[in-house]
Amino acid sequence: MLWIYYAFLKPDTTLLITINSVGFFIQTIYICFYLFYAPKSSRLQTVMLLLLLNVFSLGLIVVLTQFLAEGSTRADIVGWICLVFSLCVFVAPLGVVRQVIRTKSVEYMPFPLSFFLTLSAVMWFFYGLLRKDYNIAIPNVLGFSFGVLQMVLYIIYKNAKKVVEEKIPMENHNNLPELKEQIIDVVKLSAVVCPEITPVVPRLVDDHALILDVEKTPAQNWTLKTSTSKHPTN
Repeated sequence: MLWIYYAFLKPDTTLLITINSVGFFIQTIYICFYLFYAPKSSRLQTVMLLLLLNVFSLGLIVVLTQFLAEGSTRADIVGWICLVFSLCVFVAPLGVVRQVIRTKSVEYMPFPLSFFLTLSAVMWFFYGLLRKDYNIAIPNVLGFSFGVLQMVLYIIYKNAKKVVEEKIPMENHNNLPELKEQIIDVVKLSAVVCPEITPVVPRLVDDHALILDVEKTPAQNWTLKTSTSKHPTN
């Protein structure tokens, strides 16, 4: 909204008015979705921030610049205010960058968002440079730097995650023989302690699948023979 106000104070700023009007509309939809699904406490906090920043602060800036400044001075003051808020917008993703480094996961930092923000920063930098409007050009230098940083971190931690995912199955495959021996030892021990329990012996198939075979103990075979001899068939 500040950029729209700034654009109305400068000549030949149709592109600036258009892009920021579309952005205002899309961001309003995002905020409506958030307010609809957010918990009650978060919803109230967001409404208070919207009233403070988008209504009170913006209204105060408009009133003060209209009554206390004139001509190009008014545009310069609003431009510097827009520059500061644009820097805040580009600095805000540092929280996500910190989380990516701490968790070593890029789950909360999608690559397309970082890529198109960086591309947008480059385009708006050259637009501001060609128009000699440094209020537009300067913030996008910082936006480009942070965008490149985010993409580099994404590539690093995405590749690291892929290496870990490929390494885990190999480690599990190498541990299968040792796991089989441990299971067999447990089965043999259970057969000695509790002979009435039918042990199940695992065996490897194709070096990676465990098949469970039923194996009767000598005590169970003797019991089976005794019961058969007591009840002969006709």
